[in-house]
Amino acid sequence: MGKDNHPSAMEIDDPKSANSDQIVPKFSINVLQLLKSAQMQHGLRHGDYTRYRRYCTARLRRLYKSLKFTHGRGKYSKRNITESTVTDVRFLHVLLYSAERAWSHAMEKRQLPDGPNARQRIYLIGRLRKAVKWATLFSKLCAIKADSRTSLEAEAYASYMKGNLLFEQDQNWDVALMSFKSARAVYEELGKYGDLDNQVLCRERVEELEPSIRYCLHKVGQSNLQTSELLNIGDMEGPALDLFKAKLEAVMAEARSQQAASMTELNWLGHRFPVSNAKTRVAILKAQELEKDLHGSSADSTPSDKKLVIFDKIFSAYHEARGYIRADLIRSSLSLVAGVETGPPLGIATAGNAENVKDDLHGLDKAVSAMLGERTIERNLLLVKVAKSKLARRRDDKNDKVTKPEELVRLYDLLLQNTADLSDLVSSGRDKKPEEVSFADECACKTLAFRAERCFYVAKSYSVAGKRAEAYALYHHVRNLAEDALRKFKSLNGDYKNMIKDLEELCKQCRSNSCIEHALGIMEENKDQENISERISNISLTGAERLEKFLLDKLDVYESAVGDSNVKCAPRIASFPPPFQAISRTPIVLDLAYNNIEFPSLESRMKKQKGGFMSRIWG
Repeated sequence: MGKDNHPSAMEIDDPKSANSDQIVPKFSINVLQLLKSAQMQHGLRHGDYTRYRRYCTARLRRLYKSLKFTHGRGKYSKRNITESTVTDVRFLHVLLYSAERAWSHAMEKRQLPDGPNARQRIYLIGRLRKAVKWATLFSKLCAIKADSRTSLEAEAYASYMKGNLLFEQDQNWDVALMSFKSARAVYEELGKYGDLDNQVLCRERVEELEPSIRYCLHKVGQSNLQTSELLNIGDMEGPALDLFKAKLEAVMAEARSQQAASMTELNWLGHRFPVSNAKTRVAILKAQELEKDLHGSSADSTPSDKKLVIFDKIFSAYHEARGYIRADLIRSSLSLVAGVETGPPLGIATAGNAENVKDDLHGLDKAVSAMLGERTIERNLLLVKVAKSKLARRRDDKNDKVTKPEELVRLYDLLLQNTADLSDLVSSGRDKKPEEVSFADECACKTLAFRAERCFYVAKSYSVAGKRAEAYALYHHVRNLAEDALRKFKSLNGDYKNMIKDLEELCKQCRSNSCIEHALGIMEENKDQENISERISNISLTGAERLEKFLLDKLDVYESAVGDSNVKCAPRIASFPPPFQAISRTPIVLDLAYNNIEFPSLESRMKKQKGGFMSRIWG
């Protein structure tokens, strides 16, 4: 019995028994940091899911080759990754990048131009299921083979993928809510520990998960969120929010379609144009909803960059509506040419005949084009406001290049062209309503105001160039234009307080700038006269005195050698290249006695030449 209880020497020396008692080291992966780095470096900084999917595929190929875990040479043979297989941390990377590849493929299908159709949506959901499968396996193996932090991150990643699948399926909102909440709880805890970079990444992921959680609460019925609040949530950025934004856009498109059913006509300057095409109605409603964000109560607090993005969306919506209208016009014209009473064109339901339908479509196209022109003018006015603020600061906070008056001149040229196009469009009809006449008068007043503003910045550019007389004359012209525009705006019936205030400020600036230019011109003229008299007094026939004095020549006098900052002239520091100076050199020796010396004859020392017979004959 005693012999059985004690191990033998052979068992003690057995290496297998020693390895069985060793503690297997746990793998460690910073999952969130690894994924964020890969996503930002390979396409998702710009929302390019195709590039990121290709990167994941290439990364998986490299991992399979380095691990020698390929799936056969000719025929594919499946090889599963199990607990016994994971002997290297790269096996866990294989699972992680497989989930990322499936998720990015699904997001690529979600971002198709016209949205995924029925078959593509089935494929999209299948890829999300595959991502959930890989993420779940990754979480299970990390719980066994990885440390506690990696296991927690893998669990949060699997919960996030499961929530994305249910979010896309529009079902089991309570389960999706629990998945997103569990992921948020893990990232909130992980954000309290570790280095600073990891804490920032965890907090960003928590902020990205918050909109999805609020939307799930809204669908479950535990939240009183309004549509506008959901839109504000959708303004956040991040790869984790792309699925939420796509879902929100689909919900908003469905709501617009329902709202468009009640929209039968468009009111514009006293005209009522019937809108029977459903796609046209949806596009116009989308533009009108975006316009509320620009003119609402929160418009003043909205930054300029965000407003420019909203303007781009409005332009896209109006262009889309105009495209549908012109397609209906083509169909209407074809039906008129054919002369067949086939009823109204596809998607159009009006009470009149084809000729009346065509007239209504022409009027609707004119109204949409006019609204597009008005928004274009508003966008350019916003660009003018931004440029003016940069010109006042000379340089903004980001140390961008200096804004010049010529840039504002170019913007006002665009505004003048936009106003002229809009005025021509409104005045093109035969039967004008009173609203159209007043709108044309308003365009004329705006044209005059824009001319005054443009002329003001032309005068600024002349002032910067040091041309005082031209700048002074232009400022006087600007003041006359501004006063004329002020009189016309005050005679109009409407709310033009902002324009009147801007024109009054422009008159004040013209008066002050003209005085400044007048004073600077007189000072420069006197200074020029002094310089001329001083130069004339310094003129010398010998050229000993220089007409210009440089800084090095008058160091004992406190006088600027740089000149006026507004005048583009070279600073006079020193003369370059330096002038020639007289220096002493070796004397010149003239040999005058050479011609008077008589030298002895040297013929006796010269060698005599002996000639032959022939030389004697010929001499």
